[in-house]
Amino acid sequence: MNQLILSLICGIFIGGTCGYLGNLMLSKRMALVAGPLGHLALPGIALALIYGFDVSLGAFPFVILGIILIWLFEMRTRLPMEALVAIVFASGVAISFLFLPTEEAETALIGDITKVSLKETLITAALCILIFILIKKIYSKMLLINISEDLAKAEKVDVKKYNLLYLFAIAILVALGVKMVGGLLTAALVAIPASTSRNLSRNLFQYNFLSIFFGALSAILGISLFKLTSLPSGPLIILTSTIFFLISLIFKK
Repeated sequence: MNQLILSLICGIFIGGTCGYLGNLMLSKRMALVAGPLGHLALPGIALALIYGFDVSLGAFPFVILGIILIWLFEMRTRLPMEALVAIVFASGVAISFLFLPTEEAETALIGDITKVSLKETLITAALCILIFILIKKIYSKMLLINISEDLAKAEKVDVKKYNLLYLFAIAILVALGVKMVGGLLTAALVAIPASTSRNLSRNLFQYNFLSIFFGALSAILGISLFKLTSLPSGPLIILTSTIFFLISLIFKK
């Protein structure tokens, strides 16, 4: 029972914060970027599984390195961010499969939040709170940048700095998300709750609140279903979130 409570706490914090970040990612048409970054984390996950430490800790350096490379490439090439993400993540996936243990591949690809420790839970909660505060601070500036970078520069917004902070927030949540749903399914953590919320929202407050709500609720129900069925918790969380999205289509505003 204690293990279930720890898993639920982790899921609520990760799911809710990912849903909030998903609002910005949808407006910037970057909801799928979290998926390739989750794949980029695979080398770190592989190392964590080989040497027996937390998979999020293993994912952090690789995801952050990828974010920095994408940010630098964007400034130098002006290529679309989606193209740069594809280049960087493909390299990361290729590296990971050179030494990813076959017997540990399932955990790396679909995650397992049902074995978190108290220490991991506390660190996860603290990081999610910090990222939530960061997103709240940069939210309005990022919306302006999404509308028009030229307009943002005219308003004296440091576009490069805010893009880096935004990418940093994505990197941290992707590294935490691989603990919950693995390297394959991280895009769904940000994309589906935000999409469900957009279908049901009448204003920005509802959009933000419902994104957090559906992200957290999907985690709670997915982990609870794992306890009842013993099926992998990661796919159950995503499928629960998908069901909420399909229901939202009926009540779409």
